[in-house]
Amino acid sequence: MARIGIPGLLIAAFFATAAMFAQVPAQSASQAPAAPGPGQTDDPFPGPIPATEGVIRVNVAEFAALPDIDGVAARMMNLVDEPGTKRLFVNDMRGPLYRVSYDGKAVALYLDVNAPAWGHSVQSAGRERGFQSFTFHPQFGRPGTPGFGRFYTYQDVIEISPTPDFLPSGGDTPTHDTVLLEWTAKTPGAPAYDGGAPKVLFRMRQPFANHNAGHIAFNPLASPGSPEFGLLYLGVADGGSGGDPFNMAQNLGSAFGKLFRIDPLGTNSRNKRYGIPAGNPLVNTPGALPEIYAYGIRNTQHFAWDPKNGNMFLADIGQNIIEKVSLVTAGANLGWNVWEGSYRFISRSAVAAEGRRADPKVTYPVVEYGQIDPLLQSQAAANGVIVYRGSQLKPIGNLVLFTDMPSGEIFYFSADRLPQGGQDAIRRVLLRWHGADRTVLQVIQEKNVAQGKKPATRADLRLSMALDNQVFLLNKGDGVIRRLVP
Repeated sequence: MARIGIPGLLIAAFFATAAMFAQVPAQSASQAPAAPGPGQTDDPFPGPIPATEGVIRVNVAEFAALPDIDGVAARMMNLVDEPGTKRLFVNDMRGPLYRVSYDGKAVALYLDVNAPAWGHSVQSAGRERGFQSFTFHPQFGRPGTPGFGRFYTYQDVIEISPTPDFLPSGGDTPTHDTVLLEWTAKTPGAPAYDGGAPKVLFRMRQPFANHNAGHIAFNPLASPGSPEFGLLYLGVADGGSGGDPFNMAQNLGSAFGKLFRIDPLGTNSRNKRYGIPAGNPLVNTPGALPEIYAYGIRNTQHFAWDPKNGNMFLADIGQNIIEKVSLVTAGANLGWNVWEGSYRFISRSAVAAEGRRADPKVTYPVVEYGQIDPLLQSQAAANGVIVYRGSQLKPIGNLVLFTDMPSGEIFYFSADRLPQGGQDAIRRVLLRWHGADRTVLQVIQEKNVAQGKKPATRADLRLSMALDNQVFLLNKGDGVIRRLVP
């Protein structure tokens, strides 16, 4: 899409002001009134992430734009390539699912999951609730296959009268439900969804208004006929509040704080609406939910696979001290809420200063970073992880990229020499835009000025890969989808 010109003096003044504020060290939500006690810390990584050392610079271009709703920019969460119909799809948390042409020039509504006709009104109040994620069955565009025309949406909904399949371990005032829906299009290539009402695969009762659901995806590396093909992975957050007050993430009998793996076309689940893969790691563990693939998760909103070796990486938003990216294997315990990153969790204000990575049964993060860092804002949130094995963007080749969602920082580490925790291996990716280095948030703010809007204060950045290893940037500040370019 074409860029909109802005008077040079206005840009210079805006970024001079931004630079002035950028020199002020960020304050963290972890600096709560209660100071850390003896043997505790709220800053386990006193050495900051380098601001200039090892920086990679990549060009960025505007690709497409989603429409505002009531003057508010699209709240983008996920971008998916559907190769059978040669289209991209992007969702807005408030309900719309848009189709986008491969050249980015055509954007149109494919389905509004919030439409009254479907009977699943989206609960999108606040920052964290809404139309969380979606994905297409790998056979969506293949006639004569079981997955033909099928796709899935993961959304928070207002109605809580139906009996849920999963209940929290505590709390008697539910805020909403989260549902996994299966839709079946009659004609996958049609310009808009032409099927009937969706099928509810499962319903989850939410005790709090945050940490609701997460990302959903099929493993793109699985080939037809393999045991992994057609299995759906779903992030399930710990249910909210803070500190996992009902201790659900470590409870194998609870759905919350988990990574699920299911067969959406199967019928051997407890409610008979989806299948339990025979290879799931806990199917024969007494008292454990057979849907569980991994556990000990706080609030994951993205995971991705390495196309070279199949490694699965998961970004998990921390409490108030540590953000992390982990390598996930079947049956892995990622530690929460006993551990926050590599450190024993104590409270919102502190982790233990000693005993780092002391439990051999826990899968600790490959990288982690502290929320008290000059590059970050008053809040931090690890998100948007991808593994780049392409050749077009040489500077980021063979790297794992992930984002800090609020600040819009993009970080990287080696995909071939995985670190063993800490933030020493983390370095920055900056965007080349208008002839200068920019963070994503700065690019969004410049666009906001061109739009005549107040500059956004946070990026809410996410990464997606599509179209033969192209890297797309999604945000909630200006409605623009961007991509990294050579």
